[in-house]
Amino acid sequence: MNYRQLFLALILGILALALWLSPEFKQIAAGVAIFLFGMLSLENGFRQFTGGFLENVLRRTTDTIPKSLGFGIVSTAIMQSSSLVSVITISFLSAGLLPLITGIGIIFGANLGTTTGAWLFATIGMKMSLSAFALPMLVFGVVLNFQQPRAWKAFGAVLAGLGFLFLGIDFMKAGFESYESAVDLREYAMDGVAGLLVYTGLGILATVVMQSSHATLALTLAGLATGQITYENALALAIGANIGTTVTALIGGLGANITGKRLAGAHLLFNAVTAVIALVLIEPLRWSVDALSALMSIADDDYTIKLALFHTLFNCLGVAIMLPLISRMARALERWLPEREEEVAAQPRYLNQAAMDSPDSAIAAVRREVWHLFDQAFVILAHGLHLHRENIRQTDDLAAMINNSRERIDIDIDLIYRQRVKRLYNAILDFISARMTRESPANSTESLYRLQHAASEMVEAIKHVKHLRKNLTIYMASDNATIRKEYNELRLRVAMVLRETHRFYEGRFEDASTAILELDEIAVRARVDRESMVGRVTKLLGAKRIDAAMATSLLNDSAYASETVDAILTGTRELLTAMDVEAARTTEQLSVSDAGRAEVMP
Repeated sequence: MNYRQLFLALILGILALALWLSPEFKQIAAGVAIFLFGMLSLENGFRQFTGGFLENVLRRTTDTIPKSLGFGIVSTAIMQSSSLVSVITISFLSAGLLPLITGIGIIFGANLGTTTGAWLFATIGMKMSLSAFALPMLVFGVVLNFQQPRAWKAFGAVLAGLGFLFLGIDFMKAGFESYESAVDLREYAMDGVAGLLVYTGLGILATVVMQSSHATLALTLAGLATGQITYENALALAIGANIGTTVTALIGGLGANITGKRLAGAHLLFNAVTAVIALVLIEPLRWSVDALSALMSIADDDYTIKLALFHTLFNCLGVAIMLPLISRMARALERWLPEREEEVAAQPRYLNQAAMDSPDSAIAAVRREVWHLFDQAFVILAHGLHLHRENIRQTDDLAAMINNSRERIDIDIDLIYRQRVKRLYNAILDFISARMTRESPANSTESLYRLQHAASEMVEAIKHVKHLRKNLTIYMASDNATIRKEYNELRLRVAMVLRETHRFYEGRFEDASTAILELDEIAVRARVDRESMVGRVTKLLGAKRIDAAMATSLLNDSAYASETVDAILTGTRELLTAMDVEAARTTEQLSVSDAGRAEVMP
């Protein structure tokens, strides 16, 4: 049994003892459990209900810091879950869909958005009995949850989640009210700096255990509304809840790549700095709350509303102080958490648990990892042709360079394949397989299949070059100028396709239709070269410029070169069209139709 299991067993034991000894605590604990279950149901409902909508909005409306801040505020206010917003943001950041500075802006906004929960609980939850609304919500929510349409199930989960939230708040209030006859919790109140620090620590602990700052705030407001918690201690609990909520982001960051870890660090840094500011300026903040309460006609003893106002005020203060420093924070996190240098055995860069949390981020992560695999495969293919990658990419006259070069590059293709490609390929297959077990839209599933096919085609290209290399190594240095020239033509055919397809990698083409048309043109040029090979070999053999063994090798290796070209082009096509399946289908149908008409033309 590890330390985590021992800690859990200890917590469960203490909890069981407390439930047995105190009926009042039992009711409060039941209220917290129902509230947390409501939060889970609410998050689950919004995950289903968005169906990619939230991801699309996030990708399109977070191109500036003010927009990312606004997205964090609005999305958290609507869903009442900063955890869900944080997890989606980490998944998009891990997949490379968002820059770090945008992710930090969203986290800042999510902290402001979570203050709406305090206002909701303080104004509605503590002022009236919500069980009358909760029970009908639960009934309708459960009925809708059993329906087949996705939207109905999602709406049912959201409705049931709200019902459980309201019911949990009522249970917590009733539990604290029952404590008045048994024990007065105000006897344990603490004043001064000691009380501030102790109750801040309790707020952190409660949020870490319950994994929800909303639950801690609801519990604090329930105790405050029934007079079991003093206003001063409630302020400290609210500060502690803000620090404790970073644990969710830290846990999400553990399963992310280095960019996800940086965002989790930014979340921790922001909340820690905000909490320190609130603790240091606790008295000025209290005066500000009192002044604003007087302006807003809030009663002096309406502590639940004043706590919500305090919670909003110190979060706004934190954002106001940290927002101008957001660029420096991003640069500092990049220094503190640098990218690891890639090992000899290539490691997956973008595939991680965080990127799997939404269909869009999963597709983006796989796509970037397949580009990574293509980049590793490019090196193997180039060296397999006894060429350097930089020469293929940058030489102006590639044909002249190949004809004038007899440099032999020693490479163990099997070994380099295992080190640089196989690990990535296996990781891609495992990631796609794991994502397929989760519910996804049909287009997302097709996108993943296209990406899987793209990766497999590049693996096939490496296998074909391995076969081509055997005779190529012999004949590229032959004294027979004719056979040397023919094998250089094969090298040039593959190298030209590598160069052309690498342009897509550098330009990151997003237009599927344009990509398919350009790849079709490259394929046509390669096909003309291939079809002329048989006639040329026959003429060379008849003219005694090559012998029968050379002719046989040349025909076989021409087929290997053609298969290599086909695999590269097919893999590139699948990779480029994976993000726009509908456009890809339309263009592919037109492409097939055009090919069919071309075949029947005289």
